[in-house]
Amino acid sequence: MRSNGTSNSPRIGLACAGGVVEGAIYEVGALRALDEAVDGASLHELDMYVGVSSGALIGSFLANGVPTHELTRAIVSAASDPSLNVEPEVLFRPALSEYAGRIKKLPGALLNTLKHYACNPGDLSLLGLVSTLGSLVPTGIFDNSGLGEFLERAFSEGGRTNDFRELRAKLFVVTMHLDSARIAVFGEPGLDHVPISKAIQASTALPGLYCPVEIDGQYYIDGVARRTVHASVALDAGAELLFCINPIVPVNVQLEQHADRLLKRDGSTLVDHGLPSVLSQTFRAIVDSRKQTGFKKYEHTHPDADLILIEPECDDTSLFFSNIFSFQNRHDVCEHAYQATRQHLLRRADEIAAKLERHGLRLNVERLEDESRSVFDPEPGALPSGSLNGDANSPKEVFRETGRVLDRLDAMIDQIQAAA
Repeated sequence: MRSNGTSNSPRIGLACAGGVVEGAIYEVGALRALDEAVDGASLHELDMYVGVSSGALIGSFLANGVPTHELTRAIVSAASDPSLNVEPEVLFRPALSEYAGRIKKLPGALLNTLKHYACNPGDLSLLGLVSTLGSLVPTGIFDNSGLGEFLERAFSEGGRTNDFRELRAKLFVVTMHLDSARIAVFGEPGLDHVPISKAIQASTALPGLYCPVEIDGQYYIDGVARRTVHASVALDAGAELLFCINPIVPVNVQLEQHADRLLKRDGSTLVDHGLPSVLSQTFRAIVDSRKQTGFKKYEHTHPDADLILIEPECDDTSLFFSNIFSFQNRHDVCEHAYQATRQHLLRRADEIAAKLERHGLRLNVERLEDESRSVFDPEPGALPSGSLNGDANSPKEVFRETGRVLDRLDAMIDQIQAAA
């Protein structure tokens, strides 16, 4: 339930970091586990939400009153409210207008290049040529306007809103102003007139993957370029208890328990997995370093606030090597995050329970110890208890069978295309 504080002095909040698509799926699974484990509060009824990148997407739905059990179904396109179902195609729309705009610049750029080398023949080199034509390179592969359109529709139904000022809870969407490299927090005074959908579109504009988003004549990109969780936004706004979800951590693949798994993938180090793995590990290490620095600082700047951080363990390679573009894999990643978070909460039960008790909440250890639970179990009372486990018609089995059918359909389509 929402705390007893007024809307001007929020007490309990949630901060969600970024992580592109996989990060959003992890966060949903982790949040579902946390929601079940904490007695006395519901994660869709907190006082404030701070989100960056995919974390802004998740936080906006929670701030609009969408419960975690509905979010778990939305990511596999099985929500009871169809307007919440997320389809991959809304995230990967080619930036055709961006490509066209860059092509139009080609004649002028070539002319300027020829003029430059005519006046400076000694500068002629392949690297120099590439640098002079840099303005022709698109700013992103994809245009995430499809995500903005999806959110605009989703927030217009079910009693939800696309206006920061109409929310019962406070919502802050963190971005970076491209031309000044300053943090811009939509939802704060002066930036709360922007539609929530547009703010999230800007916050998820990961450089290189998505084009910067224009708002009021200014360009914005993913706020993770500056910080990771942005917990300080909530703490500065008065949060006394802050749940923090961070899906991006570096992995340690040298641990003995992962050796067989890596060798089966034709490699024993991240280098053997190619450039994507090297870049992913580098990005994760940078993000993790900044997060650790930030959390140490909060101990001094906000000593009276309690923070509960949930993130994957560094030896969890499952998410690092997962293929989140598979329908079935979305289900598996969410389930994995759910179970891993339950174990994380159990390991830190004494520490977390003490923090919760200071704010009138309780950690339900008995529920965490129930090994039969799944992230896709329905809410109590939704279905007869006998249909939850082992039944071919249970939600869990339906999701798994749907995934298998769609994977087979994808394979058939690939065979037909190859034959054609």
